[in-house]
Amino acid sequence: MQRFFVKNILFIIAVNVLVKPIWVLFIDRTVQITVNPASFGTYQALFSLGIIFQTLLDFGISNYNSRTISQNPDRLPELFPAMLSARLALMVVYMIVAFSFGYLLGYRGWELLMLLGVLLIHSLNALVSFVRSNVSALHRFKTDALLSVTDRLLMIIVCGFLLLYPPTARIFKIQWFVITQIVCYFIAALAGYVVLRRIGKVKLRFSFNLAEIAGIMRSSFPYALLIFLMSVYNRADAVMIERMCADGKIQAGIWVAAFRLLDMANIFGLMFATMLLPVFGRMLSQKDNVQPIVKLCVNMMLPFSVMVAVAGVFFGEDIMYLLYHKSDLYQSHAWHYRIVFSCLMLSFPAWCLMYVYSTLLTANGSLKTLNIIAFAGVIFNLSLNYYLVPRYKAFGGAITSLATQSGLALVFIVYAVRILKLPLNVKWVMAHLGYITLVAILGYGLVHSLDGLGKPMQLILFGAMCAGLMFVFRFVSINNLKQLANKKMEG
Repeated sequence: MQRFFVKNILFIIAVNVLVKPIWVLFIDRTVQITVNPASFGTYQALFSLGIIFQTLLDFGISNYNSRTISQNPDRLPELFPAMLSARLALMVVYMIVAFSFGYLLGYRGWELLMLLGVLLIHSLNALVSFVRSNVSALHRFKTDALLSVTDRLLMIIVCGFLLLYPPTARIFKIQWFVITQIVCYFIAALAGYVVLRRIGKVKLRFSFNLAEIAGIMRSSFPYALLIFLMSVYNRADAVMIERMCADGKIQAGIWVAAFRLLDMANIFGLMFATMLLPVFGRMLSQKDNVQPIVKLCVNMMLPFSVMVAVAGVFFGEDIMYLLYHKSDLYQSHAWHYRIVFSCLMLSFPAWCLMYVYSTLLTANGSLKTLNIIAFAGVIFNLSLNYYLVPRYKAFGGAITSLATQSGLALVFIVYAVRILKLPLNVKWVMAHLGYITLVAILGYGLVHSLDGLGKPMQLILFGAMCAGLMFVFRFVSINNLKQLANKKMEG
């Protein structure tokens, strides 16, 4: 299982690394620089608002579906029509409720039209995720990886043309960005269905049997509640910043610029979570020992995330300058860009740990525990945001995000160890703590002692030395890499 997991996750990472950073760094970033800062700030706040209401859109169907099909693959043709019908019905409910809430928040005119477009983006993205959940549940992870980048690849082609072709580049509007995403998500959903029909023998049928749909809703409700609570403590920051600050649209723009690289880095963790849910689900149903996979994932994710987080702190000013120095907003708020970015990047290791341990608890069906933890996270996040955002604006939101993610990661680990009776390896924990300490010292030393090298060379040297430390602490084993390459690792 370890060899199977590593081979597939490396393929998934490779595919995503080739496509999604291009979207984040060259398309999404360029759109923000090109359009009016206030317009982009409004778009991002509306985008976050749509995410908060995704509970109504998904209602836990993707997670419930992935766990159910991974344990009973033969049920896919039977469940697919009812699941698809429930998904379409929820799309309608989601758009009505979220649009109404946006109106109550005070959005009017073109902002409501933008909200409608954003809600359609989320709806189609959820449809793509639902189709992909079936593909990954069948353990066709490489196929799922290709489907996961289809939408972004199409958007890169279309938006790239609009941003590079001089006649359209000069008059590019945020509305074009929204319309492009809608079209590309629709095409990706259609492509996903064609693939699923071939590998899963499903048929495009609808089953609006109220009793059947109600049964699915009851079964998926705990997942839906969990998604809602997690959406609130993960995405409320941007909405509260935009609504509570006097210069809310500007602060939301700063938040987006700083959060963008964290969002891109989180693709790394999300790839693990997407694959881990069906893997953990099947292993737990067969009563297999999950500890080796947990340890493998932490050894792959935590050292990398610590390296990225420390780089964000010591090289944050240079990274933000490189990405946004052409923006008028950056010129007047450079310090805010750096401090918000550094604070947000420090939360990346916590995000990665949550992807492992919360997914393990989800696969185990520990939804009551997860929902209680998530509810506490919501209360903490909203309370701290309410206090800090009016005083420190986007930086206050960043502090809240760091505190929330770090606290929740620790709680998820504690409960996963307790409920699944995972062995506590003190030597392994101390190795990770030692690595974190050395990487922090290394980052500080390079920045303050080797000024003559220049920041690019310092960053390259920092990355190389961190990679070396991963081998020193045996998070990555040369022997295991050789065994993987020679296909000698036990399957």
